[in-house]
Amino acid sequence: MFLDLGSTRFDISHRAVVMGILNRTPDSFYDQGSYFAFDDFLRKAEQLVLDGADFLDVGGVKAGPGEEVTEAEELERVVPAIEALRSRFDLPLSVDTWRASVAAACFEAGACVGNDISGFADPDYLDVCARAGASVVATHIRLAPRVPDPDPHYDDVVVSVCDFLAARAERALAAGIPAERIMVDAGLDLGKTEEQSKILLRASDALVSLGYPVFLSASNKRFLWVLLDVERGSAGDGTMAAHALGIALGCRVLRAHDVRNGRRVADVMASILSA
Repeated sequence: MFLDLGSTRFDISHRAVVMGILNRTPDSFYDQGSYFAFDDFLRKAEQLVLDGADFLDVGGVKAGPGEEVTEAEELERVVPAIEALRSRFDLPLSVDTWRASVAAACFEAGACVGNDISGFADPDYLDVCARAGASVVATHIRLAPRVPDPDPHYDDVVVSVCDFLAARAERALAAGIPAERIMVDAGLDLGKTEEQSKILLRASDALVSLGYPVFLSASNKRFLWVLLDVERGSAGDGTMAAHALGIALGCRVLRAHDVRNGRRVADVMASILSA
């Protein structure tokens, strides 16, 4: 199986690619805006590249509830960031946004992936991505970004998520985006209880059976720090365990805060799987 990001093709038969997370938000649950200042942001990006990131993802609005971020504010946060990264690093760049207008501006600035946690709620999103030749991440969410969902219910969470993602991937194909440019993400913790997130992680092979590269967003998620009884953002050991299990079940894109150790897990698993 192959994954195409811009002009870069990855053979993901055994090797997972690692996406380094760059938050351009002052209120991220993980880093609390510790590198929101632009110079700090660029130093963080350089470290992620040195640590072995295959591509970088820039987000200007956190997924959870918080103060409103207007389109203009989001553009101001992410477009200069994409431009700066494009001028410094020869890696594919992703924008974490659910606004088609923001995705389009970032593609103009040098991004080649639209990472949309809304499940393509913006009706223009896929057309914008197709015109730019961009790859996409289809993510399951029960309600919508920034909307609290404290008590989600599913008849069968795995079936519901797989059906949702299959439908979103079909929409992406219909818009003209090739399968090698479509990733699917279960959306762990997005409208899921801790138990539901664990069930979905264990059932990652069900997502793999859809036929698209599976994007694993387990890094420092709530279900891990609750499971380990640690402070938010301190679930590094649990994250590496989730990465390893996900790869064993067929996930091939790791969304990572800790790129250095995520890269090590991915490389060890690739060696084992190809032995």
